[in-house]
Amino acid sequence: MPYRLRRLRRLRRPQIALVVLVAAVVIGYAINAARDDHHHTGLRSGTVALSTLPAQAADTVHLIQAGGPFPYRQDGEVFNNAEHRLPSELSGYYHEYTVTTPGSSDRGARRIIAGKNGEYYYTSDHYESFQRVDVTR
Repeated sequence: MPYRLRRLRRLRRPQIALVVLVAAVVIGYAINAARDDHHHTGLRSGTVALSTLPAQAADTVHLIQAGGPFPYRQDGEVFNNAEHRLPSELSGYYHEYTVTTPGSSDRGARRIIAGKNGEYYYTSDHYESFQRVDVTR
């Protein structure tokens, strides 16, 4: 093999390795960014007034504040925030409550999540997204 061809081949290996390394870093960054976006997109910005939500959401908040009784046995159970769509807290911090859906034969998708410090979150799509609720409005 001619000297020039061997020299060219030796120069290409580091360049190929560099390209592969850069591609791996870019792909890793993109995957990490996608994970971060997935974890933080569930909580919509801003706060929604309780009065703007379905009337059943206000009924649920009033039951929570009164300590029950709740229409479903699952109401009041710990919400683990497994999807990390709400602010991170220790296990047991959040509890979930059903917001009844008229005409539904089961619990439906609507929930109020209550935090230990008195914050409330509403989801109409079974934990895909949340809105913080101002219960004074």
